[in-house]
Amino acid sequence: MTPFLLHAPCKDYLWGGDRLREYGKRSDAERIAKSWELSCHPDGESMIASGEAAGMTLTAFLAAHPEAAGIQGDFPVLVKLIDAKEDLSVQVHPDDAYALAHEGQQGKTEMWYIVDAAPGAALYYGFRQETDRETFRRAIENGTLLELLRRVPVSPGDVFFIPAGTLHAIGAGILLAEVQQNSNVTYRVFDYGRGRELHIDKALDVTTLTPATPFPPDAEQHLPNGCHVRGLAACDAFSAKLLRLTGTAEIGTDSSFLHLLMLSGKAELTSEGETLPLQKGSSVFVPAHTDFRLEGSGELLTVRANR
Repeated sequence: MTPFLLHAPCKDYLWGGDRLREYGKRSDAERIAKSWELSCHPDGESMIASGEAAGMTLTAFLAAHPEAAGIQGDFPVLVKLIDAKEDLSVQVHPDDAYALAHEGQQGKTEMWYIVDAAPGAALYYGFRQETDRETFRRAIENGTLLELLRRVPVSPGDVFFIPAGTLHAIGAGILLAEVQQNSNVTYRVFDYGRGRELHIDKALDVTTLTPATPFPPDAEQHLPNGCHVRGLAACDAFSAKLLRLTGTAEIGTDSSFLHLLMLSGKAELTSEGETLPLQKGSSVFVPAHTDFRLEGSGELLTVRANR
């Protein structure tokens, strides 16, 4: 079984832009706010775009070939590209226990890798200082919530780990890659007066009221032939790394699949005599227990399952 390309379903939201078209994403909509690069979620399933299984959903393929994923239980991870032309809502995601009890799906811990950012771009990441439930509620109701939050300027290469329960918001001018649990549960608490539904009571139930703890990524490690790899974040559901390719890298998967998302540059992936050309925006599923070689130059986000 050899690696294959994935086609990402795209989402149009009012805050989205058009920069994901530069990454090869296609949609008839005016905007492409998100592309779901690796997804077995029913709200947007990845399609296989190369090889003998081309045209199948990834979900259907893995149901027929569970050994390709090498996981136990439900598919645990979802990978996205997000282009925020305007500010996203301030929101929070529940943990597994709350989400399963109230929404019938997993909770959502996630990680952001900043791919690009306009000058002055920033995001919100938890509270500036410890607060309490009633102060939080009043700030939502009187429109002063942003005053309680930690605003963080961002640059390309920055990493943010966002455990379930952490209040957060992506700011205008940011393009990022998101690695998250396989969930689509979001509780909005502030939306800049755009009239969309808020989920105040549920957000009050799940939000962590202490400041978020920064999660520094690992130091960059040197690989043979001048390549480098850096651990970005890990949790029970997934591990994410950044591979800086400058030549040739020989890689093998273990008991888990590996997902590759090419963020810049060009490369070729070769496995068992078959070659896939990769460019900015290419999304690749590498089955478990598969050896492959990458040749080229660029940055790739790599994601594996931890359960």
